Amino acid sequence: MDFLYSKLSSRVGLYKKFGAYYDGNHQRMLFAQAKYKREFAGVFEQWNDNFCGLIVDSVNERLAIDGFRMTDEPVADKEAREIWQRNFLDAESNSAHLDAMIQGASYAVVWADEDGEPVISIESAETTVVQHKAGSRRQLEAAAKFFFDDWGRAHCTLWLPDRVHKGTPEGLSFTLTESQNNPLGVVPVVPISNRARLVGDPVSDLATVIPLADAINKVTSDALVASEYAAWPQRWVSGLEIIEDSNGVPIEPFQVAVDKLLQAEDPNTKWGQFEAANLSNYVDLVNMLVQHMASISRIPFHYFLLNGGQAPSGEAITSAEAGLISKTRERMLHFGEAWERIMRLAFLVKHDKERAEAWGAEVIWRDPENRTEAQHVDALLKLQMLNVPKQQLWSDAGYTPQQIERFDTLLEDEARTEMERADRYQTQAEKAALQPPAAKDPQAEKAARKAPQGNAGNAARKSQAAYTKAA
Repeated sequence: MDFLYSKLSSRVGLYKKFGAYYDGNHQRMLFAQAKYKREFAGVFEQWNDNFCGLIVDSVNERLAIDGFRMTDEPVADKEAREIWQRNFLDAESNSAHLDAMIQGASYAVVWADEDGEPVISIESAETTVVQHKAGSRRQLEAAAKFFFDDWGRAHCTLWLPDRVHKGTPEGLSFTLTESQNNPLGVVPVVPISNRARLVGDPVSDLATVIPLADAINKVTSDALVASEYAAWPQRWVSGLEIIEDSNGVPIEPFQVAVDKLLQAEDPNTKWGQFEAANLSNYVDLVNMLVQHMASISRIPFHYFLLNGGQAPSGEAITSAEAGLISKTRERMLHFGEAWERIMRLAFLVKHDKERAEAWGAEVIWRDPENRTEAQHVDALLKLQMLNVPKQQLWSDAGYTPQQIERFDTLLEDEARTEMERADRYQTQAEKAALQPPAAKDPQAEKAARKAPQGNAGNAARKSQAAYTKAA
């Protein structure tokens, strides 16, 4: 326990730093000289031009899980979805991905409630730490969580493959106060790692852009100072005798105002003007730094309002967002492995051995690419011509497994309604066929045989005569 606490303590400062940069609470004036800091630290204490949140959010907003396939069945697993919904993971998974990209990792703890149903809780890297088995990057030897409750009391939980211990701090160490068996046989904690490497800890998405964020804040602070002190022309005069009062204090020689002209009696007096600072130089430098940030983070330029803030359209936006989509799919790969392990643990809690060992399980991610509706539907219709199953087309169209399941029900209802309508029409036709023909009315037949009068009658008689002659 003490080892894990020291391991966590050595990292918490870095995690908090990344969190501060994401939140925009990071004005450090890192590249400013000491004198500059003394003069302006208080002025710019709350100032920052924060792009760090954009870099993380632009990926996180495209990460959404629609379901799981735990077996060979082509449809999503209903029980997995039920576990997901019971643990509020539509929202909690978003927080897990967000913290993982900010701090490098987040964690999921899987345990059973009083009814034996799996409970999945998402934990922060600031409170949770794991220790892998020697020589393994997947199997855990231990995990611990250190936290404070709402009353300010400190607590800790230690998970081992065979036992779970709880305790409280005593000085610089911890005393275990409660212990129970671990029926799962494994440490029930799963790291959700961001950009995991073969050696070293997972890396935050902000690690490489923080120096650029500091530089941008320094340049924009300089621009604000220049706008205060050098954004207006400054006039100067030389060769003018400065008169002092009786106390030796210089007397202001002019009453400067917008409606005043300045003049001097001495013909040797010279006048001049310092031009205002060109603030566009600061803008150009900030734009260059932001371009570097966009390239490093693989975020499209139009997200940063570069190039005049003109967003591309059509094929141009697809090309511009190619790097962002690839980055998002890479996150799906790493996060998906973690969620598969989490769901297998959840079924282990339910004593469902088949799905607890479902090594072919996969996460159903929502499509991260934004397309126009017409373009997307046209592509799906072309895929239909290749005999792609309709279930797959619905999934590719962006419908969730729940919506697709309802589609089958709705289509069955529509088919049943059509059959009932067809049966009803057929029954009515059969009844009509069985009815006897109506009795003939002599008066009506006589009226029908009577030749029309007027022009219509002449036309009818001529037509009849022509028919008789032809016969």
